[in-house]
Amino acid sequence: MYQAHFGLIELPFTLTPNTSFYCDLESHKAAFEVLVTALEAGEGFIKVVGEVGTGKTLLCRKLLNELPEKYVTAYIPNPYLTPSEMRAHVARELQVDAPTEQSEQLLTQAIQERLVNISRDGKMAVIIVDEAQALPTETLEALRLISNLETESRKLLHIVLFGQPELDERLATREHRQLRQRITFSYQLQAMTLPEVARYISHRLHVAGYQGARLFPARVVGMLHRASRGIPRLVNILCHKVLLLCYGEGVYQVHPRHVRFAVADTEDVSLPTFQRWWWSLAGIAGVAVLLWLSWQQGWFTEYLS
Repeated sequence: MYQAHFGLIELPFTLTPNTSFYCDLESHKAAFEVLVTALEAGEGFIKVVGEVGTGKTLLCRKLLNELPEKYVTAYIPNPYLTPSEMRAHVARELQVDAPTEQSEQLLTQAIQERLVNISRDGKMAVIIVDEAQALPTETLEALRLISNLETESRKLLHIVLFGQPELDERLATREHRQLRQRITFSYQLQAMTLPEVARYISHRLHVAGYQGARLFPARVVGMLHRASRGIPRLVNILCHKVLLLCYGEGVYQVHPRHVRFAVADTEDVSLPTFQRWWWSLAGIAGVAVLLWLSWQQGWFTEYLS
């Protein structure tokens, strides 16, 4: 790909939530502090909501990686589970000795006994749910019931929900009012500001090993910020495409035309109406080059998977 062209040791703008590329953006930093503070306070439910592409999964992975040893975690990356499947998954994650008899009541009892033992060891059990907006209603209710497990003085289980704004919409309904009242800490992830986009791009290039001259001039960063609305995932997609175009042309700095070409080939970007037709026309040739380069380098495999 373009790694050798720019002297990179790895690709800087992939969509994989790689925590080594974590950039301490203000919104992510504040969200992480809320999570740590809430867990230390021993609260039951904690919620982090953000639009698609704002870095929820990356933040989730960072939390999992950096929680101290006193936390015993159960991670649910795919929450589209039935209540029975959810309990079984939690039991496996917490290393519960499952009963030989197939019984939901016995499994719940075994989970409670495991939670009591974790608490006696001076540790804390945490369930972390990614994409929580996809939880079926019955499973969301089962999760609330599991959170009822407690001693006379403290909760035995703490639950962190990461989700899209649809999660708030679901919790606002009458049927989920009991769970809504259990959420004591919440945070809304924000898109990046223009200075943060500049720092984000520079940070990822640095982590990827770039040591050359400035790749992204201020004007280009401004265009990327406007087109992406400051959403990290869209910034990654656009930056990856403009670097592919630079590589195809054999140049070592991103120009506005590269951004126009990349934008013309990208869904869900924001452009003023009066500019949209021009950017689309200007991108036709660039799209053809980008598609050819992407196909040759196998980039579609990652982004379509």
